[in-house]
Amino acid sequence: MDNVLSGAVRTIRRGVASGIFKIGSIFAGADKTAYERFRSWFEPFNIFSSLKANTLSTNEIIFAAVSRLSNAMGSMPLKLYHNYDVVNTQTSDLLINNPNPNMTGLDFIRTMESHRNTSGNGYAIKDYDNTFQTKALWILDPAKVNPVIEKDTRELWYEIHGDQGRYYVHNMDMIHVKHIHTVGYLGISPIDVLKNTIDFDARVKEFSLDQLEGAIRASFILKVASNLSEDKKTEMLQSFREFYKNNGGVLIQEQGTEIKEIERKFIDSQDFDIEKITRTRVAIVYNMPPYMLGETEGLNYASGEHQHLDFVEGTLAPIVRQYEQEFSRKLLTKTERQRGMYFKFNLRALLRADVRTQSDAYFRQIRSGMLTPNEARALEDRPPLEGGDELLVSRDLEPISKRGEKGNGQN
Repeated sequence: MDNVLSGAVRTIRRGVASGIFKIGSIFAGADKTAYERFRSWFEPFNIFSSLKANTLSTNEIIFAAVSRLSNAMGSMPLKLYHNYDVVNTQTSDLLINNPNPNMTGLDFIRTMESHRNTSGNGYAIKDYDNTFQTKALWILDPAKVNPVIEKDTRELWYEIHGDQGRYYVHNMDMIHVKHIHTVGYLGISPIDVLKNTIDFDARVKEFSLDQLEGAIRASFILKVASNLSEDKKTEMLQSFREFYKNNGGVLIQEQGTEIKEIERKFIDSQDFDIEKITRTRVAIVYNMPPYMLGETEGLNYASGEHQHLDFVEGTLAPIVRQYEQEFSRKLLTKTERQRGMYFKFNLRALLRADVRTQSDAYFRQIRSGMLTPNEARALEDRPPLEGGDELLVSRDLEPISKRGEKGNGQN
């Protein structure tokens, strides 16, 4: 990571010298003595990241929520548009296909979203080539990045704790997606918000496992009519075990003894109620419909399409908007944006209806002049046909104003 950071800092300094853009100040290699005191916090592993990672790997409900969101974001088509037309540039190819030498576009978005939904923040630093063009986007450990405000300019910078010291990077050179925040620019971690829920859920599961283990070990209660010595108890218990084993589980209750089978209740029905509460709380924190995490109680949707629409519009739409604005602001120049260029996710790809409904929608849009036949074919990944680029309109429709003129003429 330090090589990337050092390269970014050198590039920024070169940009300042050439007047490409203005920077207040950069501080590299800060007090190493102070950093050395806390090196053990980050090496050989980051203790802060491990807390989030352990929660994600041990709590299946949170894992399901993070997987849902990260997979949905990663699977959505992302394009660069210029006044509604798709264009391909070096920047768009970088972001969509090859953000860095180790990742595809899906991996990049999915990892950023996973960081955002665990630590509350996802960071990727821009790496430049010799011509000051972005050549890679490197994802950083959120626990080693901290947003700070420069005292004189009041601009946002990012303090990065590297292996060789601290670096400061301007906000235009850092992709930052986050959850909501109050003071400052650091997103609130959903896992921190769910801490009490996670602890309660873990304790209930631990208690249930203890009950399960005890229920398996204890099977019978053996009562005798008189008090027995310890040796006699041991002898009687051994005799009971051997008789049970040698007779296929059949027991003979002798006079003066009573054998009572312990009722095994492996899973308490209340455990399911606790799990419902956990699912509901996780869904609330992640702003997801509870059915996305397996909670079907109280589910009331007209169709599966309406269910998914709730997830797309209520959950994904604000997340998508954040990514779009972050990419457009920091990967495109001001001139490109003023010319009408912008990055956009295709949310419609997640709203594909069944074949019959989708075909009916295309039919209506083509007849009303909203789509050309070739535009509808493009949405279905089919090649264009000759003559299919013209807008069509049904001949049984006409403007109301003309209808009135015709009526007046007839009268």
